[in-house]
Amino acid sequence: MDCVGPFYHGTRADLRPGDLIVPGYTSNFGERRKANHVYFSATLEAATWGAELAAGIGPGRIYIVEPLGDFVDDPNLTDKKFPGNPTRSYRSREALRVVGEVKDWGGHAPEALQAMRDGLARLREQGLDVIDD
Repeated sequence: MDCVGPFYHGTRADLRPGDLIVPGYTSNFGERRKANHVYFSATLEAATWGAELAAGIGPGRIYIVEPLGDFVDDPNLTDKKFPGNPTRSYRSREALRVVGEVKDWGGHAPEALQAMRDGLARLREQGLDVIDD
């Protein structure tokens, strides 16, 4: 498994270096139930989607994070949507430590963002936006 960082977490939460991102909070996605994992990626592209699509108010943010425990490929993406995990997306039951913030990331074009939101809405209507957590 290619598990070389840096690692990123996209969200709307306002965090600082040293803060911990831990499981147990409401998920940013899907049914918004309590998350048993924290999710992160080794690609800025995947974190950008996370920041742009996260629920809540405030600007999207991308943090550089350090996993504090074991982690595995994110089964919501790996081999379901993106065979082989090209997004290098992972999840852990352990905390992530915020070590910095990416300030100069560029978002997707408004049309691409709306197409993604429309696709997620279609999945939700079909009951297929379930997150394996």
